[in-house]
Amino acid sequence: MLADANELVETLKRAALKAVEAEKPVKVCFGKVVSTAPLKINVEQKMNLGEKQLILSRNVTDFSVGITVDWLSEDSLDVHEHIVKGTDSNGDSIHLATDTQDLSHHHKIAGKMEIIVHNGLVVGDEVILLRQQKGQKFIVLDRVGT
Repeated sequence: MLADANELVETLKRAALKAVEAEKPVKVCFGKVVSTAPLKINVEQKMNLGEKQLILSRNVTDFSVGITVDWLSEDSLDVHEHIVKGTDSNGDSIHLATDTQDLSHHHKIAGKMEIIVHNGLVVGDEVILLRQQKGQKFIVLDRVGT
């Protein structure tokens, strides 16, 4: 009788596991970008997902963000001079040179501005995905760190 009870418990465990898997709960997967136009990601060398199956997080897209800055640009133009050589309309030789000047300067950059973060996926990127319940869509969370 004990063997029958153990067998029943094991059968119930298998049935419970199958029921959970049938619901396809959220699952972490890994993939590799194989194309960007159109976007295609190969998941664990088993299947290719297309754009309609993918939900992209901001971590894997280009996006704009507002920032506040307050700094000075680097000095530029240090020592500068102009030299002009050639001939005039009479065919006479021209050779002009300005004095050497120290034109180093910088600019203050301050205020609010918008920048674009270029974070879109490229072919070869390895990504972390979450399969939504029922397995219809995959959320692309981020790249795998290197």
